[in-house]
Amino acid sequence: MPAVATLSPSGLPVVAEIVRSGFVEGHHYGSIVALAADGSVDWSVGEVEAPMLPRSSNKPIQALAMVELGLDLPPDLLALACASHSGEPIHVEGVRRTLASAGLDESALQTPPDYPLDDDAREALIREGGSRSSILMNCSGKHAAMLATCVLRGWDTATYLDPGHPLQVAIIETFARVTGEPVTTVAIDGCGAPLLATSLTGLARAFSSLARATDGPERAVADAIREHPEYVSGTTRDELELHRAIPGLIGKAGAESCYAVALPDGRAWALKTDDGAPRVRPVLMAEALRRSGVLTEQGVDAAAVEATGKLELLGGGIPVGEIRAAF
Repeated sequence: MPAVATLSPSGLPVVAEIVRSGFVEGHHYGSIVALAADGSVDWSVGEVEAPMLPRSSNKPIQALAMVELGLDLPPDLLALACASHSGEPIHVEGVRRTLASAGLDESALQTPPDYPLDDDAREALIREGGSRSSILMNCSGKHAAMLATCVLRGWDTATYLDPGHPLQVAIIETFARVTGEPVTTVAIDGCGAPLLATSLTGLARAFSSLARATDGPERAVADAIREHPEYVSGTTRDELELHRAIPGLIGKAGAESCYAVALPDGRAWALKTDDGAPRVRPVLMAEALRRSGVLTEQGVDAAAVEATGKLELLGGGIPVGEIRAAF
């Protein structure tokens, strides 16, 4: 029998095993970094210094730039500016409130029309005869905040997604500062907004800066996430459960299986898989936090953290395996 591969074609190590009926039928490959409270790398797996696209894990940093530009939203709406929301009623109503605060309505949004991420919200919409809309797209909270910032600064709202727009230029400057790395790539995210590259270490560094802040815009963004995590994701999401399980944590998941979290003492973790499978993301983060000793700390609901990282595989409708961390 040939040896099991331990590296992907891109050279990344196995970080999780897909186990069915005791048989390892596949693997996920990826990279993970853990920063100590002083900002140094505590441990890492895979490639953590090369540029990558954090996708929606960038949103708290984008929100930080907008607060630095003068955006002043109540904490729930600031959390929504950081969100990949589920399209539940609280999220849709929140986006409308953000737009209304700037004298706008949802026609100003340039998010692609979509259905809610939340299964129940999507099914309810379809039963009622509804269809895809820009406000239901999971990034509409960020876009509404971008529009509100443009109105505040007197900038054009029709071109707010242009990488050369003053808003996006300011976001790039803030992003480079808090990641500690120059922005070498500006791509386009799924929502149409500019997407800035950094390394996993840079992403973790930025989250550490937010989480340990004691005042100012960074503290405002971090507190909004801590106080209203249901606005950052949704009422049924694993990210919400992780926020509830670990006091003071801030976290944000992104597409292509990216995830970053940080604690008030400055410790931070960031990860990404090579295949981008979203199912393995919470499995890896739960294991990363366990490996760093977080689950044994005072106030942490270890069982709840472990539950976010448990992914059963079914056979005939009953559990027959799991996806388990392997690093």
